[in-house]
Amino acid sequence: MSGTTTAAAPSGRRPPGAGANRWVVLVVLCVSLLLVAVDATVLHVAVPAVTEDLKPGAIELLWIVDIYPLVCASLLILFGTLGDRVGRRRVLLLGYGLFGVASAIAALADTPNVLIAARALLGVGGAMIMPATLSILRQVFPDRRERALAIGIWSAVAAVGAACGPLLGGFLLEHFWWGSVFLINIPLMLVSLPVGRWLLPESTGARNGPWDVVGALMAAGGLFGLVLGVKRLGSGESPFGATTLLALLVGGGLLVSFVRRQRRRRYPLVDLAMFTRPAFSTSVGCIVLAMLALVGLELIAAQYLQLVLGLSPLETGLRLLPLTIAAMAAGLAGSRMLLRFGPRAMVASGFALTALAVAALTAMGTDDNAPLLLTGFVLLGFGLETTLFGAYESMLSEAPQTQAGGAAAIGETSYQLGAGIGIALLGSVMNAAYAPGLSSVRGVPAADSSAASHSLGEAYDVADRLGGAQGEALRVAARDSFVHGLHVTLLVSAGLLLLGALAALRLPRGMECGVPGGEGEAGIPVPREGAGVPVESLR
Repeated sequence: MSGTTTAAAPSGRRPPGAGANRWVVLVVLCVSLLLVAVDATVLHVAVPAVTEDLKPGAIELLWIVDIYPLVCASLLILFGTLGDRVGRRRVLLLGYGLFGVASAIAALADTPNVLIAARALLGVGGAMIMPATLSILRQVFPDRRERALAIGIWSAVAAVGAACGPLLGGFLLEHFWWGSVFLINIPLMLVSLPVGRWLLPESTGARNGPWDVVGALMAAGGLFGLVLGVKRLGSGESPFGATTLLALLVGGGLLVSFVRRQRRRRYPLVDLAMFTRPAFSTSVGCIVLAMLALVGLELIAAQYLQLVLGLSPLETGLRLLPLTIAAMAAGLAGSRMLLRFGPRAMVASGFALTALAVAALTAMGTDDNAPLLLTGFVLLGFGLETTLFGAYESMLSEAPQTQAGGAAAIGETSYQLGAGIGIALLGSVMNAAYAPGLSSVRGVPAADSSAASHSLGEAYDVADRLGGAQGEALRVAARDSFVHGLHVTLLVSAGLLLLGALAALRLPRGMECGVPGGEGEAGIPVPREGAGVPVESLR
């Protein structure tokens, strides 16, 4: 069976999506992505309000922020390959429904544990939605030039979602309670479910052999354990602590076993031969490095703008808006840049530009420097989106069409894995550089200094409780220590980005384009007329 076809429809009945133009399909997929992208960032500006209302502990707060990318990253391979088997549209629509239900639970959460559970369900829904959007896009755009343009639009929408999260979150927090930041998902879901069912084409991959359920669960458990271990390290836990060490060992062991299992199976869940292609494996690594830098920096930047500069949540969202507008511009211009410069130059230069922007932002201090922030955020957004665009396009173009769901899942797993590790790693660097500055503040009791060293928000709470000269001294020391920690974190990020620029040199120099209707790029078969309802008919 062709991996890009659906079964022939019964006579007289129009199959869903059969007559849809591929660009209309792209619009629906972009709305799907918007749903997930908004939720990935909407909580950033709401963290202070959640902390004040639900009063979570330090570990609970970390779980509230991290559980979404943790669960999502763990399940992407499971749902991506399941979509190849049972239908990508079917998995996508189920993800819509679960996302909407989980959003309602999160909005009404009255304890930290309920919010953590709701965020975990959102991660499950996101894992169903994200690989499906990319794999369907891979199917309906077999021509690489058109696909590059489609990916540019797709990535620009992702940037819009990333911007809409803090901006809408800030607006809602100005007028409503923090739970309203999750309610914005429900209208999108209510529109996406019926529209997606009618317009999106159903497609599957090759159905040779049984679906490897055991392998899918091994991959999910391994990724969960690995990211959980890294997250605990980022929260300051000892690498030799029982829970952290167990999570790392079990996660790593399951992933090694998963790889061995896939190599032995006649019909593997994921074709690991894709990783032997330098363009594919390098692209995956570049996505991890780019997200590692981006997500950690965005979270820290939101705290800097609110807690150091004293901006409101809405003002914080507006300050971060130039970053997203620049990312949108890079996404829309990406296809032309890719054709002109090729994947290698595009990804490497994107990393280098981002490293330059991050280094420039080390000039941030305790006073507001709007021109510096504007310039830095614009360069940061354009550089990172250039990198992600080139890496995603190269990765998808190297993947066989019958493995589109698995390849998309690998790409999105690297995206979410990079995001989770970024929060943990850069958060750990930030805490390590921040805490020593509060070890002993003149006139402040040791117990209060110790409590203030956990976070800047907690330091402000302690300072308000102390009041007077003691409180002011603690507030100033905490603010200065936070800025110092921010500078150290930025320098570490710049180093990681330069490492990514070097890794990108393994990508192809030029962009090879296949011909739709026959053998495409890298020997990938393109769907032919005559087998069920071909995706080519979406033209």
